[in-house]
Amino acid sequence: MKEHDLPSEARAIIKESKGSPLVVSLIGALLREFPSRWDFYLKQLQRKQFKRIRKSSSYDYEALDEAMSMSVDRLKEDLKDYYKDFSIIEKDVKVPTQVLCILWDMESEIVEDTLQEFVNKSLLYCDRNGKSFSYYLHDLQLDYLTERNRDQLPELHSKLVGQYYKHYADALPTPDKEDCAYWYRYLAYHMAQANMHQELASLLFSLNWLDAKTKLYGPAHLLHEFMNYRKILDKQDSKIREQFQKFLSANGHLFGLNPPINIVQLGLCQPEDSDIYRQALQQAKEELKNGGFYVNWLNKRNMEILPILTVRPHTEAVYHACFSSDGQRIASCGVDKTFQVFKSETGEILFQVDAHEDDVLCCAFSADNKLIATCSADKKVKIWNSQTGKLIREYEEHLEAVTCCQFSNGTSPSLLATCSHDGLLKLWNSDLKCCKNTLFGHSDYVNHCRYSPDDKYLASCSMDGTLKIWDVSSANEHQSIDVKTDYQTNDGSQILLKCCCWSNDGSKVMVTARHYLYIFDVETSDLFSELEVCHENIILYCDFCKTGPYVAMALSHYVVQIWDINSSTKIADFNAHFSWVYCVAFSPQGSSFLTCSEDQIVKLWEMNKVCKPSGTILQQEYDVAFSGDEVIVLVPDKEQRLLLINGKSEDVVFESSAQDVSVTCCCLSSDQRLAAFGVEDGALKVCLSYNDIMELISAGTRRMHVV
Repeated sequence: MKEHDLPSEARAIIKESKGSPLVVSLIGALLREFPSRWDFYLKQLQRKQFKRIRKSSSYDYEALDEAMSMSVDRLKEDLKDYYKDFSIIEKDVKVPTQVLCILWDMESEIVEDTLQEFVNKSLLYCDRNGKSFSYYLHDLQLDYLTERNRDQLPELHSKLVGQYYKHYADALPTPDKEDCAYWYRYLAYHMAQANMHQELASLLFSLNWLDAKTKLYGPAHLLHEFMNYRKILDKQDSKIREQFQKFLSANGHLFGLNPPINIVQLGLCQPEDSDIYRQALQQAKEELKNGGFYVNWLNKRNMEILPILTVRPHTEAVYHACFSSDGQRIASCGVDKTFQVFKSETGEILFQVDAHEDDVLCCAFSADNKLIATCSADKKVKIWNSQTGKLIREYEEHLEAVTCCQFSNGTSPSLLATCSHDGLLKLWNSDLKCCKNTLFGHSDYVNHCRYSPDDKYLASCSMDGTLKIWDVSSANEHQSIDVKTDYQTNDGSQILLKCCCWSNDGSKVMVTARHYLYIFDVETSDLFSELEVCHENIILYCDFCKTGPYVAMALSHYVVQIWDINSSTKIADFNAHFSWVYCVAFSPQGSSFLTCSEDQIVKLWEMNKVCKPSGTILQQEYDVAFSGDEVIVLVPDKEQRLLLINGKSEDVVFESSAQDVSVTCCCLSSDQRLAAFGVEDGALKVCLSYNDIMELISAGTRRMHVV
């Protein structure tokens, strides 16, 4: 039979057996007698039913498992014991020589000579990387070994863990050791398989282990272990497990930095009743004896870590991030010209793609989660396989930067909508090589577009000051709302319609214009409500919750706000990042939402844990005065009021009236009676702390800063 005549099962058998000569030759001999059994033998191979792959008259063994058993049984007794130890190795894992040296208490040369006998008999495979060697088993050999020694597996895992502790009794493995990466990756796995639950908890609840492992692998794999072994760890101490898991999730963006973060100082910032703080304090005291220096955060009694996950997937600003429709994955993109896909539970990067030649401005999952679309300042739109990152389609029909892309929600044939600075919107079918429809009507940059929940309409907003609603089936304009003329004051400034979104029932459409959110009735185009979100800053993005009347907004002063549109009340208002927040997006279930920012960070938040509205959201400019045991802080808040705060009690001692322009710097006198501050229009002002008396000292035309 020629290659092109072989059925599809032939390739599948080769793939499943990874080209094992033993398997291929045995199945080939069987097929000679039973040429119609391609599918049968493939299924037996997939199910690990080796006994069902029976002999033919031309082959020496009764079945595939007997063939593998014969090779092992012919080994010398001491070699059988060594080979048995490979039963506990995970699939596709290459074991460095040094790990086996520790396991067997043997010198590397003797270990290599021993293993070479297995290699010569095709019982083991060897990878040579310079002077180092790594060994691994074929999947079928590992399946056979695991089944053969199933009753002894916990004992074999325990033996390996015991040898690790014998060798590393005084210190953890260091990166210069050949076996280092193996232990940090698989030691917890071996402990769990050995039923060494107390040892597993001691390992994962160790600040030293956390520090060493995250330097090597980052936080994602350790988070995966906390989730994978949660039931085991909770039986030991559920409170400590939760503390470590939150610590990793909230500070994930800090691990793996170069230079590395000081884990002791980070631990000292945890609540004082946490085990992380206890371990950090103990280490700090020891290091202080040798000249170390640490600071202990005093007023953290009310501190609550808000994000449930914090990751730094990009090297530059993150412009956009979105959930898959099942909420299991997050895609993000930005200035570094890449898009990445990672797990929403742990932050583990699944893959990264160098996607475009310029900033990637937006990304979107298809409703069936099979595709990801990206669009860029390079004028291109691309569609990718969401599992592999393989490019499927590339479109170059827009004439300017493509600012937004979104797939339809799944209630109609999947269509990708894009909008661009060329003033056009386009609809794409990923099965076609060119645009399906072009939507004409805007006269300036189109910044954003969104499908209605039923996919009947597409909303778009533009720098021309209009919010338009399009009929998707006909590609015609359905209605247009002139936000610039009807709802914006004529102050001469350029209109900024940045983002639009739909209510979850499709009855209302929203658009952001500078610091306002306008909500319109879709049927009548009448204004339903108008929310003034902030005074001096800009709404950069908005998204509507699919399960409630909530809209989330990302703002240029680093804040995220959430409003109930039915009551026009703000239910959350908090500092989310250290720079502009470019995007906010609810999860499909509505129980959480993500944010991404110019600070390179993506954060995941739970709705029921976000801050309540507060009048004391502070800016980054501040001054502090120390007097004995007292700590007094002078700081402006987001409402441009100057606050004098007792640093220990957190009580507001003094609060000035709000300024008309932004406070850019401030300074407190040594006796804490006078406060000076500069504002954006160039004026310098002084106030007497307890009387709120303002005196204009000077005025200018330039923004003031502390130097």
